[in-house]
Amino acid sequence: MNLTTVSYLYLAAAIVSEVIGTSALKASNEFTRLVPTLIMIAAFLSAFYFLTLTLRTIPVGVAYAIWSGVGIVLISLVARVLFGQKLDAPAIIGMALIVTGVLVINLFSRATPH
Repeated sequence: MNLTTVSYLYLAAAIVSEVIGTSALKASNEFTRLVPTLIMIAAFLSAFYFLTLTLRTIPVGVAYAIWSGVGIVLISLVARVLFGQKLDAPAIIGMALIVTGVLVINLFSRATPH
């Protein structure tokens, strides 16, 4: 496996960790529940650690764009499943535009390692 592939795997781990952390943040009920609060702390620390590894080869702006775009979609899906939160059409359209932007960056930008 080359370094770029490994960096994208680190980025995926960062995104998943961030989604877990954000879900635990919601479940912590404003830090009044210990276990979700501890999960949130561990997940966010893990997310930022993996992001630092990602930044060895992926430019910070590109990594953050991917993190944000994929993270928004995943946390929205998790929020729907775990917390029953629904999105309206404008929110879905906005997320689709964000994902489109991330795809354009990854497919056409010379700033991303391929």
